[in-house]
Amino acid sequence: MVALGVLLHAIGGFAAGSFYIPFKKVRNWAWESYWLAGGVFSWILAPWTVALLVVPGLLSVLSDAPLASMFWTYLFGVLWGIGGLTFGLSMRYLGMSLGYAIALGFCAAFGTIIPPIFRGKFGNLVSHTSGQVILGGIAVCLAGIAVCGWAGVSKEREMSDEKKKETIKEFNFTKGLWVAIFAGIMSACMAFGITAGKPIAEVAFGPDSKSLWLNTPTFIFILAGGFTTNFIWCVFLNIKNRTAKDYIKAENASLPGNYFFSALAGITWYLQFMFYGMGETRMGEYGFSSWTIHMAFIIVFSNIWGLLFKEWKGSSRRTHRLIRLGIVILIISILVVGWGNYIKKTEEKAAKDARPLTAAITVTDFR
Repeated sequence: MVALGVLLHAIGGFAAGSFYIPFKKVRNWAWESYWLAGGVFSWILAPWTVALLVVPGLLSVLSDAPLASMFWTYLFGVLWGIGGLTFGLSMRYLGMSLGYAIALGFCAAFGTIIPPIFRGKFGNLVSHTSGQVILGGIAVCLAGIAVCGWAGVSKEREMSDEKKKETIKEFNFTKGLWVAIFAGIMSACMAFGITAGKPIAEVAFGPDSKSLWLNTPTFIFILAGGFTTNFIWCVFLNIKNRTAKDYIKAENASLPGNYFFSALAGITWYLQFMFYGMGETRMGEYGFSSWTIHMAFIIVFSNIWGLLFKEWKGSSRRTHRLIRLGIVILIISILVVGWGNYIKKTEEKAAKDARPLTAAITVTDFR
């Protein structure tokens, strides 16, 4: 089961690490225009379409779901939307490799550690071997992210502004760094939103369900919150920059083509959450580790794309070795977290096998 969860996270990570590529095909549109066009598909159309297909009686489920859960899930979605918005800006200023590494480093740390602390279960993790191994895997993941960031700083020092802007047109390390840090912290609210939406999932599939689609109705509210934030900001920029005309024309470019590639990027963006939600249902009690695994896979695939798109062209062999080392460390972290989940299953089996013997001793004592 854990192996399936890791595989689903890998698919989600590939989608997340690849979603920005179609945006590179959009021509003569401002960033806010193609970001919002893609967002309509990723935050509204895709989650509703999938939910209608896989959640039995979806509208009845939503009418019966607790209002408090829907409110908090939506609110965390609004906060996550701020992270998603600034995450898009980090890609704009830093490129795929460096932007993903810095933003997701903070996202992995906050999104993984805070939920167990909030639920008062962090002490249980530290006291069990499986929990210690998983926390060790998280530490390895953060180390890998740090190495990727180190490679990005090395690239920044070695290359001239002209060289960097050959592959990243709006490259700005200082501005991108602050945006990426803020994006990573706020993007962790996705993990909190999924936790807040558990009652909605229980109404849809039952309290003990192991359905792969368990988190699907929750994403409707989280992503609606994200859409709210991004819609307000993008429309503001459309007005400020006078780019609202982009939606009805694309000078010297194909208007249908721009919508097609924006839609493709948006749907790919949603797939990361769909597969993340599916993978999270297969991670057992240590589902909190899903966030770290997801982040690690995203960074692995985004850095591979960054290398293929020659974002590191012109940097030294040392810098290339650093980014490759970072990817290897991230892969190791995934294996360590998977090992921790395997140990957890072994612990559960040992505890289950010991129960009949304990019961027999207790009965004898009372006699």
